[in-house]
Amino acid sequence: MMADDLPAELDVVILGTGLQESIIASACSRIGQRVLHLDQRNYYGGNWASFTFSGLQSWIADCQREDVSSEDVVINQENILDNEDLFLLNQRDNSITNIEVFTYCRNEDSESAREVGVLGVNPDLLSTESKEAEPLTEAPTMNISSAEQTDVTAESEEQPQSLGAATTDPGETEDSDQVTADILPPAASLTETQKSVTFSDIVREGRRFNIDLVSKFLYSRGLLIDLLIKSNVSRYTEFKNVTRILTYHDGRIEQVPCSRADVFSSKQLSMIEKRTLMKFLTFCADYEQHPEEYQDHTDVTFAEFLQSKRLSPSLQHFVLCSIAMVSNSTNTVDGLKATQHFLRCLGRYGNTPFLFHMYGLGEIPQCFCRMSAVFGGIYCLHHSLRGLLVDAQSSECTAVIDSRGKRIRSRYVVIEDSYLPRSVCTQTTYRQISRAVLITDRSVLRSNSDQEISVLTVPPGDDHNSTVHLTELCSSTNTCMKNTYLVHLTCPSTKTTAREDLEPVVRKMFTCQEEDVDVEQEKPRVLWILYFNMRDSSGVERGSYVGLPCNVHVCSGPDSCFGYDPAVQQAEQIFRQMFPDEEFCPPAPNPEDIIYDGEAGPQEPAQAGPQESGPSVDLSAEAAAESAPDIPEE
Repeated sequence: MMADDLPAELDVVILGTGLQESIIASACSRIGQRVLHLDQRNYYGGNWASFTFSGLQSWIADCQREDVSSEDVVINQENILDNEDLFLLNQRDNSITNIEVFTYCRNEDSESAREVGVLGVNPDLLSTESKEAEPLTEAPTMNISSAEQTDVTAESEEQPQSLGAATTDPGETEDSDQVTADILPPAASLTETQKSVTFSDIVREGRRFNIDLVSKFLYSRGLLIDLLIKSNVSRYTEFKNVTRILTYHDGRIEQVPCSRADVFSSKQLSMIEKRTLMKFLTFCADYEQHPEEYQDHTDVTFAEFLQSKRLSPSLQHFVLCSIAMVSNSTNTVDGLKATQHFLRCLGRYGNTPFLFHMYGLGEIPQCFCRMSAVFGGIYCLHHSLRGLLVDAQSSECTAVIDSRGKRIRSRYVVIEDSYLPRSVCTQTTYRQISRAVLITDRSVLRSNSDQEISVLTVPPGDDHNSTVHLTELCSSTNTCMKNTYLVHLTCPSTKTTAREDLEPVVRKMFTCQEEDVDVEQEKPRVLWILYFNMRDSSGVERGSYVGLPCNVHVCSGPDSCFGYDPAVQQAEQIFRQMFPDEEFCPPAPNPEDIIYDGEAGPQEPAQAGPQESGPSVDLSAEAAAESAPDIPEE
C-alpha cells in the first residue's frame, strides 16, 4: 500500500519486520485484527534478514554511514492533543558495530564486474583489496520438491507453494538434475578441476548468495517447527536436513555419531565406548524415570556428572559440546534436558535433529508476513514512525505519528527494540554477539559428497573464551554459488570486536593466505570474510525501559541461542498480553478447502506426482508427531 493511503485507525501497529514482529503480525491478522506493519528499512527481516552479495555490500555501507540528519524529527503540533505527550522514536538502527571486511581471492576486472540481473550497483562497494584463491571442484546441484502431498502445485509466485519439505540427500535421479537445469548451472564431475574462484566471480554470481545476518537452525521438535505446522505457514517454506554434526577435538575435526548406525559404524570409538555411549543416551532419553541416577548431582555441573558416569574424555566432549551443546558451567538437570531434547529430535525428519531453511533464514519472517498479508495485514517498507502520542492520564499510547507526519490511532503498538530512543534505555544493559561470515573453497571436513550441511562446535580454548558455533552451508541450500561454501561463526562477545573473538578460530580451521597453496591441503581456504558485532537485547526485561507506555510492547533482536525457541516464546507472550482470550496463530485454511460461491463443495485435492529430487519429508503434524528418537535397546 502507498504510504499516503494508510488508514487513520487500526488495532495494532507494528514497527520492524524481524521474526518476533512478523509472527505477531501473522497471529493478529489471523484473528481478524487490523494490522499495519511498517519498517524503516527497504527489506524484510531487520537483523534476521538474508542478502545477496551486492545487497550485503549495501547493508555494510548503510551501517557504516555517519550521516545523522535522519535523526532530526519534526512533529506537526496540530497532530498532538492537549492531553497528549510526545514520545519520540529512534530514526536510526545502531545495533550493528565493528564491521570489518577482508578479501583473500584474486580480483580480476573488478571495475566491470556486476552482479547478474542487478542494475545500479555502486562499484565502490564491491572493490576491496583482493588475494588469490586456488582451483575448486564443481558441486552437484539439486532441487527441493514439495513434500505436502495434498497441496496443489504452485503455478506462479502469487500462488502459495506447498513446500515445507526437508530433503535428506542430494538429488539421486536424472529427473532432479533436469528440473534444476534451468535454475542452476549444470553440475560437473566431482573430480573435474575448475578455474580458481575470483572476487569478480563472486560479484557476478552474487544472486546465488543468500547471506544471513544471524545463524540458526531449527530443531525438528522445536517451537518454531510446531508453529509452522500449526499455522500452515509451512506451505510457504522449504527445508533441508543438516547432514552432519561435527566437533573440534584435540586439534582435529571429527564427526559426532548421532544415530545408532552412526555410533556402531564410527571408527573414532572403541567397542567399550560405543556401549557406554548408547547406555548413557538411553538413560537420557527418559531420565525423569530414573531420578536415582542424577539426584545426587543436581548441585554440580553437567560436565562433572558426565565424569561420574565414567564416560571417556572423548565421550564427555561429544555429549557436552555437540549433543547437549551446553557450556562447562551448565548444571546437571539443564544438561540432561538439552540431551533429551536432542535425542527426541532425532529421526523426525532425518538423521540429525536439525533442519535448515532453503534460501536462508531471512525467508522465515517473510513467510509470516505473507500470512499476515493474506488475512488483511497492511505492509509498508521504507516507512517508519516518528513518535508515539501518549495520554497523560492513562499513560497509554493513543496514536502514532508516521514518517509522513500522519496521525494514526491504534489500540496496541509493537516495536523492535532498536527503534527505542536512548532516553528509554538508560537502565538497560545489552550483551553483544560476535559474528563472522566466510566464503570458502571447500568443506572443513571432506567426505564422499560435496553437498554436506554441517554444524560444528568449537569449545573454549586458550585463544578464545567462548564456545563458537560454526555452520557450513553448501550450494544446494541456495545460499552460495557452486564451488564455494558459506560458513557462519557465532559466539557471545567477550572482547571488544568480533574479529578479536573469532579470528583465532578462523586461523585455526581455515587458511587465509595471499598466495596459492597446495590443493591437497587439509584446511579450506577463505575467499572473503566479514566480521561484525550485533547487539543482543534478549535478556532485557520490560521494566528496564523508562517511561514506556503500558500498551507498547518491545521485541528484542536475535540472540546467541542456537535455536528459535526464545523468539517464538516472546512473540506468543506479547500476543497473549494483547489478546488473552484468542488462540495464538490458529491454522489457516488450505486452498483446496475453500468453498467459493457457486461450488458444490470442496474439490478433491490433487495428488502429488512422483518426487523429483530424492527422498523428502512431509513437514506436517500427522506425518511426524509419533516419531521416536533413534535409541537402541540394551
